[in-house]
Order: sequence, then C-alpha cells, then structure tokens
Amino acid sequence: MAWENDSSVTEFILAGLTDQPELQLPLFLLFLGIYVVTIVGNLGLIILIGINSQLHTPMYYFLFNLSFIDLCYSSVFTPKMLMNFVLTKNIISYSGCMTQVYFFCFFVVSEIYVLTIMAYDRYVAICNPLLYNVTMSQQVCSWLLSEAYVMGFASAMAHTGCMLRLSFCDANIINHYMCDMLPLLQLSCTSTHVNELVVFIVVGTNIIVPSVTIFTSYALILSNILNIRSTEGMSKAFSTCSSHIIAVAIFFGSSSFMYLKPSSSGSMNQGKVSSVFYTNVGPMLNPLIYSLRNKDVQAALRKTLRRMFSRIGTGFSC
Repeated sequence: MAWENDSSVTEFILAGLTDQPELQLPLFLLFLGIYVVTIVGNLGLIILIGINSQLHTPMYYFLFNLSFIDLCYSSVFTPKMLMNFVLTKNIISYSGCMTQVYFFCFFVVSEIYVLTIMAYDRYVAICNPLLYNVTMSQQVCSWLLSEAYVMGFASAMAHTGCMLRLSFCDANIINHYMCDMLPLLQLSCTSTHVNELVVFIVVGTNIIVPSVTIFTSYALILSNILNIRSTEGMSKAFSTCSSHIIAVAIFFGSSSFMYLKPSSSGSMNQGKVSSVFYTNVGPMLNPLIYSLRNKDVQAALRKTLRRMFSRIGTGFSC
C-alpha cells in the first residue's frame, strides 16, 4: 500500500497485444496453447534432469536452471495476458504492476547470464576437454549461477527503484500486455530522464557484455572445430552448440530490438510484437530445442518412460 501513496494512479489498464475484437479469441487460444507447452516442456525437462543421474553434469545443471527461469518468468505475465483476451478491461493494481516489473526484470536478466554461462561451458567442453571437470567443478558452477541470480536481483532493484520514484497523474492505460518499463515511462507525468538513462545503461550492459562473451566463446569454439580433422568430431561439436545458438539468437535478437531503440508509440507497437518472441516463444521453444536435438535427453526420456510403463505393467499384473 505504501507504493500506491506515491502516485495518484492506484491501478493501471493493460491495453493488450491488439484491440481488434475478432482476434481476441484466436489469440487467447494461441497463447494458451503456447503457455501450456511452456509449462509442460520446462517442468518436464526439470523433472527429467532431476531424476536421471546421467544428466547430473554441468551442462544439464545449467539447463535445469534455464528451464526453471523460463517456467517462472513466463508465469509472471502470461496469466494477465490471457485475461486481457477475455475481459473488457484488464486491470492491474499499482503495487501489482511494480511487482510484475521487478520479477520480470529479475528472471529476464538471470536468463541472460545463464545463457552466457552455457556458452562458456560449451567453450570449455570443446576447447579444453581434459580440464573440463576441474574448470567446471560443482563449486565453480554454483558460483557462476549465483552470480547470474545476483545480476538479476541487482538489475531488478535498479529498474523497480527508479520506477517507484515516478508519479502517474491521469493516464493509466499501459500500451502493452504486461507492466514493462518503456510503456510505463510514457505514462509518467514527471521527468523520466534518470529512468531512461538507467534503462540504457543497465539493459545495454546486460546485453552487450553477455553478447561479447558469447561471441568470443563461439569464435574460439569455431576456431577449434575447424582444426578437428574428423568429420564425425566436427559434426558432434556443431550439434553440441547448435541448440544453444538458436536459443541465444531468439532471446537476444528480440530483446535488443525492444530495448536498444528510442521509445515512441509507433516503436512500442512494434516492440510488443518483438517482445512476444523472448517472453512467449523463447520459453516454449527452449525445452523443445534442447530435447529434440539432444541425444542424452532423448535417451534419458526413453529410459524414464520404460521405467514408468514397467511399473504400470507390474501394478496391473498384481
């Protein structure tokens, strides 16, 4: 309640993805399907990695955390997004909006650094395989993931703290399907220069630094792959990296388009479309990409299914 006292606006209305009535039901069914696949895919991958000891390696430890983050952050905004398709007005309180901003920033930034860590993990596995177990020890992996979550926490605190200093006088319709920073800045009746500077610095840092790290890792990986004489070895190396490259391309490409550009009403409408890719499509595709293109995950899935059916068959026979 203390948050609401800082502003004359006590609630916001989320405009949603589109205002065309004929598209509401098809979009509701589409995004409901995406959300169900996201929940089932990521939760299934978390359980699969958790119960199969052969997947208890650094690579799958990071994938476990990536699935956990996707599961959480897609749930931060998707339920409200689905409500927007079926309700006349999708209202969210001021405190609820700031809470959504915080957790969205936290999980998005955490995902950025988990993807960066996964690139470094592939670099060590391919370029320094003999030192892999030492370099990517359990302590190192835990420390790297802790840093990823700390960066998420710090970024979320910076963005939410700056957002709380703003006043919203009359306008309360957010031109988005969630409480995001840029559409909120457009509604403020006080100066947003500090906020825009923080967005540019924090978002720029969280995109440029990981991007450079990922690019450098894959440049070294490519150089190493080109020196592999065995065609089978090159194919295996490329296969190991391809899933991660696809996930990174979807996430970084769409998020960069959304944030590293001037904000205006026209660009905001384009931004809503691009944000669908890193808020909805990415979390849905990640478990599919890593499972369909990964022989270890496929083998673990077959083993788990055989174990389940065996127990079911034993139960019936009794």
